[in-house]
Amino acid sequence: MKVLMNGALGKMGAQIWTLLESGKNGAEIACGVDIGADGSDPRIVNSLSDFDGKADVIIDFSNHAGTADLMDYAVKTNTPCVVATTGHTVEELAMIDKAAESVAIFRSANMSIGVAVLADFAKRAAALMPDADIEIVEKHHNQKLDAPSGTALMLANEIKESRTDATFVCGRYGHQKRTEKEIGIHALRMGGVIGEHEVILATPTETITLKHEAHTRALFADGALVAAEYLVGKPAGIYNMKDIIGKN
Repeated sequence: MKVLMNGALGKMGAQIWTLLESGKNGAEIACGVDIGADGSDPRIVNSLSDFDGKADVIIDFSNHAGTADLMDYAVKTNTPCVVATTGHTVEELAMIDKAAESVAIFRSANMSIGVAVLADFAKRAAALMPDADIEIVEKHHNQKLDAPSGTALMLANEIKESRTDATFVCGRYGHQKRTEKEIGIHALRMGGVIGEHEVILATPTETITLKHEAHTRALFADGALVAAEYLVGKPAGIYNMKDIIGKN
């Protein structure tokens, strides 16, 4: 499996690049793309258009601002794409959905298999405890831009499949009682925390806490490679972690 790594010089791109160099899961480097490429590594070019070779799949850990170029390239070259970047606008998400009409696209706010399992557990718990209050607490490093995180919103949306009338409340301020239907989402930003996500379900008589903690960014790189391997050969469409764990 030849991988075109988009965002090769970023933190996550570098993690995946190391795995590709080691040949993990039988993967190998087709090319790296990064706007910061300075020519010191001939395997990394500045833009997708600079690569005229063949790749089996694209892994994107760049920036959501490049969505248009990425989707255009994927469709033009008929190359499946794992979109691991977060923070997309509504317009950019529409671009991804449009591209998926022509090519296989894998998109997830979190590339961890463990987080996918957490989301499944949270959804089932919410269905089995219809009267429980639900709160989501997420923690990340102090340089993270988006709040709440894409993963926290993914968890909330998964729970909402069991609580269709739920509303999201991001943080709380003022003097207003919690409503029965809301899902609270709270973002903490501190130090070098890689990522922690906690789903709390509480009734007057008991509390269940479901938690996932990332110890190293390598887990996201591992998940991205699993997603890439899964995507190769798939027909056009949108895929996600639920497809991998068999919960769609």
